[in-house]
Parts: sequence; C-alpha cells; structure tokens
Amino acid sequence: MRRLGRLSLRVRLLLITAGLLLAGLTLISAALSEHLERYQLDRIDAQLRSFTDLVSHAPPGAPRQLDAASELFGPALDLLGAPYLVYLDAAGDVDQDLRSPGLDSTSLPALDDLRAVPTDGEAVGLPSAEGSAGWRAAARPIAGIDGTVIAAAPLAESHATIDALRRSSVLSGGALLVLLTAVGWLALGRGLRPLRQIEHTAAAIAGGDLTRRVPDLAPPETEIGHLGGSLNTMLGQLEQAFADRAASETRMRDFVWDVSHELRTPLFGIKGSTELYQMGALPDRADVDDTMRRINREATRLAALTEDLLVLAQLDEAPEQLDRTPMDLRTLASDGRLDVRSLDPTRPVELTGPGGTGPAGPAPVRADEARLRQVVTNLVGNAATHTPPGTAVRIGVGTTGDRAVLEVADDGPGLSAEQADRAFDRFYRADRSRNRQGEAGAGLGLAIVRSIARAHGGEVELETRLGEGACFRLTLPLAGTPTDPG
Repeated sequence: MRRLGRLSLRVRLLLITAGLLLAGLTLISAALSEHLERYQLDRIDAQLRSFTDLVSHAPPGAPRQLDAASELFGPALDLLGAPYLVYLDAAGDVDQDLRSPGLDSTSLPALDDLRAVPTDGEAVGLPSAEGSAGWRAAARPIAGIDGTVIAAAPLAESHATIDALRRSSVLSGGALLVLLTAVGWLALGRGLRPLRQIEHTAAAIAGGDLTRRVPDLAPPETEIGHLGGSLNTMLGQLEQAFADRAASETRMRDFVWDVSHELRTPLFGIKGSTELYQMGALPDRADVDDTMRRINREATRLAALTEDLLVLAQLDEAPEQLDRTPMDLRTLASDGRLDVRSLDPTRPVELTGPGGTGPAGPAPVRADEARLRQVVTNLVGNAATHTPPGTAVRIGVGTTGDRAVLEVADDGPGLSAEQADRAFDRFYRADRSRNRQGEAGAGLGLAIVRSIARAHGGEVELETRLGEGACFRLTLPLAGTPTDPG
C-alpha cells in the first residue's frame, strides 16, 4: 500500500481501472465458457435421448440388420450425434456395438461404466478408458428384447470448442486490456490536465505570485469548475489577507515613526532647556521664567499627545466599551457654537438643520456624551485652526432618515481631493499654510473623531473643495432604531 501511495494519481487510477477491467473480462469469459459448456452438454444429451428412444423401439431384428450394414450405418452415427452405439444383452454383455470410423477403440468407455448407465433415458457422464476427455451416454431398454441399447458421444470436441473459446477470450481480452489501458492513459492525462494547471498555479503562488488564479478549466457546474472557483475565492481571500497584513505593518511602521517624531520634538525642547539651565546659561530671572514657560508648553504638548494616543488605543482595543446614555445632539451643537465664539469672537456662527436648511432639530441618540463632546471639540477646533479669522462657521443638527446628524461647516480655503482622502489618517497634517496659527498639531484629532463615530455605530464624512470650504458630517443611529448599537 505504501508503494502504491508513492505512485502518481494518474498511475493509481490507471492501475485501479485496469484491475477492474481485468476482473470484468475474467468474469465475462468464465460466464461465457460456463454457458457454452452447459449448452453443449444439453445439446449432446438431447441428441442421445432422442436417438436411444428411437433405437429402443426398433423391430426385434434391427440390431442384426444394423450390424450387417455397419459399413454404411457407422458413418451416419456422427450425423445423429451418437458416434458410439452399444447393445447389451440380459446378462449385461455386449451383444452388438457400432461406432463411427473416426473413433479410436482405446478411447471408448469401459464396459462396467456402460452397465452403470441408468435405463431411464437421462444422459450421464462417463470417463474414457484411456483417461482422456469423457463421454456422455444415455440408455433405454429394447422393446421386445431383454436387453439395453446405449448411445454415447465423446466430449473431446465439446472440450476443444470450449478451450478454443477460452483461448480466444484470453487473447482478445488481453488485446482489449492493452488497448483500453493505452486509451485510459491518454484519457486520464487529458482529464487530469486541469489538476496539473491547478498545481502549477499553486506552485506560482507558493513562489510569491499572489496574483495568480486558476484559469477557467471547466464549466462551473462540474467538479473541476467547482474546485477552480473555490480555489480562486480562497486565493482572493489569501491575497487580501496578505495585502491587509502588509498594509497593517506599513501603518504600524509609519505610526511608530510618527509617534517617535512627535515625541522627539518636545522632548528635545525640554532637554535643551534643562541643559541650558545646568550649564548656567540662564543667569537672569527673566531667562529662567521664559525657559520654564517653554518647558511647560512642551510638556503640555506631550500630555495632549499622550492622551490622544491613549484614546485611540482604547477605541481600537474595545470600541464597544462606551458609557451610553440617552442624549440629544442639539446640546452638543449649542455648546459647540459657544466654543467657536470663545475661540474667535469675530466669527459669525449659525445653528441650522442638516444641510443648512431650516432650524436645528432634535437628534436623540444613545451615546457616550463625553466622547461625543470630544468629537465636537475637535471639529470646532479644526475649523477655528485651519480657517482665517472671521470666517463664518455653521453647525447643523437634526435627523435624516433613521440617522442623527451633526455638521460643522466653514467657508475656509477647503481641501484638495488628495488631502480630503487622507484627512482622517493618523498623524496626517495638511499644508501648514492652512493653519492660521502657523503651528501644526499632531494630526490625531480627526482620527479620534472617526474612531469615536465608528465605535458608536456611526460615521464621519468630509465634503470639501479647494476654495469652497469644508463640511464635516457626523451621523449616528437614532435612539431606538434597529441600527442603534446601544
């Protein structure tokens, strides 16, 4: 079995098919031989029964007449199917016998065997005197005479016919087996060609080419078609998984680099200021106070960055762990309007419904109020930071369908399509020229906004064009709707 397992699938299938074919041919040959042998015996037995029945009713002097005409009647026995005819007297001795000229006297059945043949007309088998092919014999009592007539026929010709059939079956079966084996080898090669193509595809993928796919080898409803389709689906998922892993590793490397860069700047500022103090380069009290203010500013920046990173880590690890309570986004919108005025009293601020149409409407949700306040604070701060002083800001709140909506829109310079695509990426910062304070943040504010929105089962979208301002739209499931995760 182990050796068979080492063979290729093509060879194993061919061996199994050839074995089954050989077994089938052997069974058919045996069945044909058995049927022919039975047919031959039935034919001989019928001839013997008919002949003995005819001869047994012949006139009383018929045996002597047959003996006198043996030269003429002997050759006719072959035509009657009984080449050997024997008359036994009452004592069981041979009174007369006739045989075909072609019979050898040494091959005739023994007298004791002839005496044992039943006289009911049924044919029985007898051995030959020399032990070669046997005989079939039938006997009947002679009418009007106390004696028995026995007709016998040798089985040599029947056996020869059966042997010829067997030889012919072996030769023809062998030729057929060789022919069908060759055809099967070619057919299996053609049938297994799709599997070889699948093997080559798998080898190419194992070599690193994840874009390879199994070609359309057969109709989809066939086994090979199903296999190819399933493999292509699996390969697509594998390629996507590897791509996602590579993208995740790239994002992680970028994240580590960005965090290192963001931490290095304030840390170097703090370290440089402390070294100046230790070197005695700050002799005046005013210099010391100015240095301490710089250290405090950089420490505050580090604390804010650390807090933002902690928020993102918590949302990534367990976004469902929120303190949800019933609330209305109108409260946050009103507080956001006050925040804009406190940041820049020169800005006109308008509170409207979604899309700037109508008055502000109710927007009931089940959410973590502290987190959503952080969202509104980041969006309002983003508008105040990245637009010129006095730029109008609109805060919209209400419902659209089964979603609660809160918008923060401005009439500032807007963003390009490329900038808009990356606006929610971590540590991404647009051109410093958009920052009216001339100092860019860490680039985590909008990333935090999106993470909080998605943790609530919502989303945040950006609509913007260069020169046409920007609109950040937060959408959340309404309280009590099937999409509300609370």
